[in-house]
Amino acid sequence: MSNYPDFSLLELASVREGDSVGTTLANSVAYAQHAEKLGFTRFWLAEHHNMEGISSSATSVLIGHIAGNTHSMRVGSGGVMLPNHPPLVIAEQFGTLESLYPGRIDLGLGRAPGTDQVTARALRRDGLGAEQFPDDVARLQSLLGPLQPGQPVKAIPGAGTNVPVWLLGSSLYSAQLAAMRGLPYSFAGHFAPRLYREAIKVYQDNFQPSAQLKQPYTMLAVPAVAADSVPEAEYLATTSYQRILSLFRGQPLWMKPPVDSMDGLWSAGEKATVQDFLGLQLLGDAATIKSQLDDLLASVSVDELMFTVDIYDPEKRRHALDILNQARQD
Repeated sequence: MSNYPDFSLLELASVREGDSVGTTLANSVAYAQHAEKLGFTRFWLAEHHNMEGISSSATSVLIGHIAGNTHSMRVGSGGVMLPNHPPLVIAEQFGTLESLYPGRIDLGLGRAPGTDQVTARALRRDGLGAEQFPDDVARLQSLLGPLQPGQPVKAIPGAGTNVPVWLLGSSLYSAQLAAMRGLPYSFAGHFAPRLYREAIKVYQDNFQPSAQLKQPYTMLAVPAVAADSVPEAEYLATTSYQRILSLFRGQPLWMKPPVDSMDGLWSAGEKATVQDFLGLQLLGDAATIKSQLDDLLASVSVDELMFTVDIYDPEKRRHALDILNQARQD
């Protein structure tokens, strides 16, 4: 196991077609608890808005719920989309979470809105877009840091909690910013695989030590569909294919049951686009996934892998974690 980076999970609290949000979130808790038993390092929730089928919009609320139903695993945001929020509000929310669950909370920050422009305006951050991201990150770090004499605006709770801040990205921009600020960096290979090697190299080559971090710490997010056999994994993966197809078509993102064949459900062009989106996907049984992991880790050096596991049946989804865990132990 020592040859492999740490394993973690990214959760979107995806709603199965016909399920309630309450059922979905209960499944997310059971999924997190199972991951904790297997020794997964952290469990992050992603912020999305106005997307039917994804129920993680109130990200900090869910982080508290998951942290309250687990014991040791780190829980955090992957990420909070900072252009949507005043830094003070996020500092207060995560300062509160850190006060409730000391030493277990991560604050991953993204520069995209995690939604469409109309919804971004509805979040009332009009005109305060991604161009303010570096300043907002610095403001947030100072609000979570020690109180300064005469500081006019304080995050209470929040000040002095020093919640670890991560930068997330799917391009070179956040890699450069994370390196410059001396912050840990996570690359979104689960939906934007093309630049993963380049972005991680930019980050690692240009890293400047900081009070938070002395040397670069890199995480790579990848999709994974693990099952007891390769044919079963290929079958289960059709749930993910249908969702990504819906995303590209601008349709609701309910999780749909797997199908025997995608023929007739997508065009050749759509199939190619979906496969491109899932360029870093791990798929198969434990032995196959171990081989795929070895190939991936030969291409890039990372400290942690964060998996997105899009499987329709909650029990099979939890079992996928057993298989991922087996792959790193074999």
